[in-house]
Amino acid sequence: MQDWDQYRKQLMGRVMELGTLSPDTLKGYQQLSSAGSKNGVLDGKTRELISLAVAVTTRCDGCIAVHADAALKQGASRAEIADALGVAVAMNAGAAMVYSARVLDAIDR
Repeated sequence: MQDWDQYRKQLMGRVMELGTLSPDTLKGYQQLSSAGSKNGVLDGKTRELISLAVAVTTRCDGCIAVHADAALKQGASRAEIADALGVAVAMNAGAAMVYSARVLDAIDR
């Protein structure tokens, strides 16, 4: 379906380009993105599983590429990822089912 590693590398290059053109935009996003992890209530794996479910419901390929990789690095199993995707499907029905297939593709590299 897609080379998710290559896509993620290209995406991050463009994000860095945007950061060069608009440093405050990137800085603001990074601050917002890291804000929840500072309180330590949810562990990294749980945060990444939630991120994947949200990525599916918002149909964000870039989010899938980044958070599928991060979820695996945080130790998420295929079963845990599938369970999180099941929540997304329940919340978003058919469209989430299609994007769940994309996440499975992203983690099977």
